[in-house]
Amino acid sequence: MKAVLVYPLAAVAEIAGCFAFWAWLKLDRSPLWLVPGVACLIAFAWLLTLIPAEAAGRAFAAYGGVYICASLIWMATVERTAPDRWDLIGGLACIVGAAIILFGPRG
Repeated sequence: MKAVLVYPLAAVAEIAGCFAFWAWLKLDRSPLWLVPGVACLIAFAWLLTLIPAEAAGRAFAAYGGVYICASLIWMATVERTAPDRWDLIGGLACIVGAAIILFGPRG
């Protein structure tokens, strides 16, 4: 249950941090955007350490699916660009894959 809360928070932190760099370099925003950007990326890394997984690689792999879906939501809400059907199909496939990795039975 913890992952269901932590992964979305980590995704928002990572995307916001990366977007700050994007805004500075691609949208000609002030370099001051880097201050909250770096803080967000630090928060992202810390949040991933809270995932209850015995292997970092497994936690990171499952996070990848959540990140992809969160990126599509970011695109739709912040950038106001609607995902197309292929974005949605791909996002669904990724979230299913993330759930399999994170919640699959281990033996």
